Amino acid sequence: MLKTKPVVSFYLLLFMTVLAGNGCRDTHTEISSDKGTFGYDVDFLRQHQDLIILSSPDNDNARIAVVAGYQGRVMTSTSNGDQGISYGWINYDLIKENTFQPHMNAFGGEDRFWLSPEGGQYSVYFEKGKPFDYENWQTPSVIDTAAYDIIEKTDSSATFHKNTSLTNYTGTQLDFAIKRNITVLSLSKIRKLPGMPDLSALNIIAYESVNSITNLGNDWTPETGMLGIWILGMFQPTPKTTIIVPFNKDKTINPELTADYFGEIPAERLQVSGNAVFLKADGNYRSKIGLSPASALPFAGSYDAGKGILTIVQFDLDPEANYLRSTWQLHDNPYGGDALNAYNDGPLEDGSQMGPFYELESSSPGKPLKSNETLTHTHRTFHFEGDPEALSKVSESLLGVRLDQL
Repeated sequence: MLKTKPVVSFYLLLFMTVLAGNGCRDTHTEISSDKGTFGYDVDFLRQHQDLIILSSPDNDNARIAVVAGYQGRVMTSTSNGDQGISYGWINYDLIKENTFQPHMNAFGGEDRFWLSPEGGQYSVYFEKGKPFDYENWQTPSVIDTAAYDIIEKTDSSATFHKNTSLTNYTGTQLDFAIKRNITVLSLSKIRKLPGMPDLSALNIIAYESVNSITNLGNDWTPETGMLGIWILGMFQPTPKTTIIVPFNKDKTINPELTADYFGEIPAERLQVSGNAVFLKADGNYRSKIGLSPASALPFAGSYDAGKGILTIVQFDLDPEANYLRSTWQLHDNPYGGDALNAYNDGPLEDGSQMGPFYELESSSPGKPLKSNETLTHTHRTFHFEGDPEALSKVSESLLGVRLDQL
């Protein structure tokens, strides 16, 4: 049965925002590659931030661009070198403005670190007693404007760290350390992953972020509030892109699906068929879905039929755990949130738009951490490009969906 809940999310009220660059900037001003390529985005980002390029240990064409000044964020990736397609969405105009904005500075990236819950009595985005509205919503600087320290780096991996302290809506102070390790996976490792079919006809990039928060203060309890790790990836929409979210039919015949974040989604944009939920990802209609931990599987993806790109995210999932609710309201059940979300951007009521882009998002549970205990959440991103039949076999193996079903 389709579950619907009246929900307010930050996307409903989010205006165009920007994050200023930190640290030394590249004085190089020419962009030698064509727009849409990885080389173009690397040249652009180097004009505004120090940039880390990581590559696969056994495939130099598989590369990612990471910015410590943007919380160790993976901005984009490619499977085919500098002239290959750049898979991440980057908000060029906002980055070029080079000014901090109120509420949130949104500038893109296909793996960014956030914290849950966003709303509710344990929110770290609203001050105690303030209404849950846009004027009072503030993204914590540690996941918005703060630069993270680089504590280790190799050709294929980089590790980032940041200590911080936040006070939640109930008034509980939470002192903790954030750690992110970003690693580009080797082609040999990708081929050995469970369920992976023959990949010889495809160009591939895959990387993982291993994210942790360590409690540095008093014990966290369900009564005083806890935090969860929330990883969001922004990608480029097209008229022929479809988000694919498989669900666990062993738990329920129909998915425990939240689909009314911004009102009802038209049937031509959202379909439940077989073992998956399909959402149109064209960047033309604001819509968001979420699956409960009982219904979710540890995979989701998208397929751009025009460019022949299959994107898959794989993430840690505990179907029995408590996930934090992030809607902008006080909750009767604050630990009944989504484990997986997907979002398609679209115009706001006034016609303005932050994107267009679409998102694939995963969350960790919220756990009561004692002092010095750590919560960890791993999120992997794969891009496959090439032969349509080979792509379909990957989709069928990992998502349970053949691409000719779309």
